[in-house]
Amino acid sequence: MRDQTRFLLHFLRHPLTVGAVAPSSRWLARRMVEDMRLGAARTVVELGPGTGAFTEEIERRLPAGVNLLALELDPVFAAGLRHRFPRVDVINDSAENLVEHLRARGRAHADAIFCGLPWASFPPDLQGRIMSAVHEALRPSGRFATFAYLHASWFPT
Repeated sequence: MRDQTRFLLHFLRHPLTVGAVAPSSRWLARRMVEDMRLGAARTVVELGPGTGAFTEEIERRLPAGVNLLALELDPVFAAGLRHRFPRVDVINDSAENLVEHLRARGRAHADAIFCGLPWASFPPDLQGRIMSAVHEALRPSGRFATFAYLHASWFPT
């Protein structure tokens, strides 16, 4: 319940960057992680982890030694993720800087990228920069998973 309250308060303060009134469900987290070939991954990225709904499921399925990077723009969410998931490399920065963060850690590509970003609330130029970073960062045989809420279909972007 604590994550849900914190999430709702952040949504009310920053509706365009949080994008939802509650964290994603365990059901959605399991569906996002299915078929992502995590057993063979060496580097996994999560964009916009929020309070860690997907992070928990991703971390649970990763073999030992896999690098999991989580880029979270909100400093409060990033601090909570660091506390809750000490094995995860939490980066308080925009997803558009993904490639630079991978390179700084000696990684050329990610094997899997999960995305919980509120795409519909972003201006088109930011959407393009983030997708360009994902395209550059993802290994040619890598997997990318994202989702959108139904209410986002009303947004012009």
